[in-house]
Amino acid sequence: MTQTTFDCIVVGSGHAGASAALAAVEAGCTDVLIVEKAPKDWAGGNGFFTAGAHRTVHSGLSDLLPIVTNVTPEQAEKIDIEPYTVDDFVGDIMRLGENKPDAVLVNTMVTESRAAVQWLAEKAKIPFTLSFNRQAYEMNGRQKFWGGVALSVKNGGKGLIEADLLALEEKGVQIWFETPALKLITEGSAVTGVVVRKGGDEVSLKASSVILAAGGYESSAELRAKHLGPAWERARVRGTPYNTGDGFVMAQAVGAKLVGDWLGCHSTCWDANAPVDTGDRERSNQFTKSGYPLGIMVNVNGQRFVDEGQDFRNYTYAKFGRQILLQPEGCAFQVWDADTIPLLRKEEYGDDIVEKITASSVEELADELAEKGMQNKEGFLQTLREYNAAVQQHRAEHPDLKWDPAVKDGLSTQSLTKSLPLPKSNWALPIAKAPFLAVKVACGITFTFGGLAISPETAAVLSESGEPIPGLFCTGEMVGNLYYNNYPGGSGLTSGTVFGMKAGREAAKLAGNSKYQTV
Repeated sequence: MTQTTFDCIVVGSGHAGASAALAAVEAGCTDVLIVEKAPKDWAGGNGFFTAGAHRTVHSGLSDLLPIVTNVTPEQAEKIDIEPYTVDDFVGDIMRLGENKPDAVLVNTMVTESRAAVQWLAEKAKIPFTLSFNRQAYEMNGRQKFWGGVALSVKNGGKGLIEADLLALEEKGVQIWFETPALKLITEGSAVTGVVVRKGGDEVSLKASSVILAAGGYESSAELRAKHLGPAWERARVRGTPYNTGDGFVMAQAVGAKLVGDWLGCHSTCWDANAPVDTGDRERSNQFTKSGYPLGIMVNVNGQRFVDEGQDFRNYTYAKFGRQILLQPEGCAFQVWDADTIPLLRKEEYGDDIVEKITASSVEELADELAEKGMQNKEGFLQTLREYNAAVQQHRAEHPDLKWDPAVKDGLSTQSLTKSLPLPKSNWALPIAKAPFLAVKVACGITFTFGGLAISPETAAVLSESGEPIPGLFCTGEMVGNLYYNNYPGGSGLTSGTVFGMKAGREAAKLAGNSKYQTV
């Protein structure tokens, strides 16, 4: 290795870092380097473990068709996708975040989301698809999309990162794997490079800008316990094991301001038999268990603990992992009967993906669950009896309502004469028809919400005084003040691209050769 000076250095090879690097090159940088702590086999950070979903503003099906690769004209005639407006997207983030997110930051990300996915399709050649298998149900011969997100990527996160890496290679972006960033180099108040460890040696690399895209701290059990609480030591790491908070340490050392929800994270229903400390590169997102709106979830005492039909899965899955973690033993069981088993996604519930607990009666199911950790069989059976009675009473009082998983159908457990203390607000069907199925789930942590303060317009990292730190930018999971408490599915990858594009373009300006140069 002889080269030690670059136009721009990006820390992290995930989708956000790749977006920043590609934007820097497109804007005029001629020498961009990505440094990545992980080995090459772990390229892509958490993006590799996603379904590839990108939440974006759009005006309906006709707006999305030009950038997707999996819809024939004949298929298009049988697809229903409602427009998703700026107000819808902003409203979802603010609603789920209890109005705590930074409104300017949110609005910037949302208003630029459609341009960002267009840029990805054109510049990075991301093979976008409509997510039929994940975001639509076939109802009356039509594919009906729900939950505000329709875009995915061919082969999910694996396909996304494959496309990112190919685009980076074509643009001449170097990636140094097994090269952890150790500290930022400064001259006065400006960041002018980064010290890395490469081949066992510490090497100082100079650049006119550094873009931090190193992810959160979710892979560190110690930091999870420190910030989220002791129970989080037993959460299962959903993605890369290399996101251990290094970027925050480096940023703090040069005066960066920490902001956002340091008590919150994206945590989902995860296979209880999945690896504990790392994601699985082969099965990746298939360990997600998102079929709970079609049935119920009970803890080891046989009690329900969430409203499974509170909202579309997109708006609840990132917070229900926490609720599972807080249950006795930190686990739960998802339960269905013959009516809804066929609707479970094969990617998540296939015979070769998850350990299935099956039975021909609820009593037999209780016995089977006891062998897997259920501690109160009678409690479970009583829960089912009360739940079924409440569902049936609601149906008797509302015979006009029809079950429809693609809308909030209003089929619930709450009626004039019988209501449960904890409702199921939509999609409530009796669990009474054999065969019965259950799977055991735990809490899988995806990414943490606390992060760095950035300028919404430039993605520049802000100091404790609120001023931009010259030469330092940030994108991806390291951005703070964007999500609190909860998260609308598919917005993380979009955010990484929006602020990655901004950071890359600003980096080109600092390098002095940008087509976006201010004159």
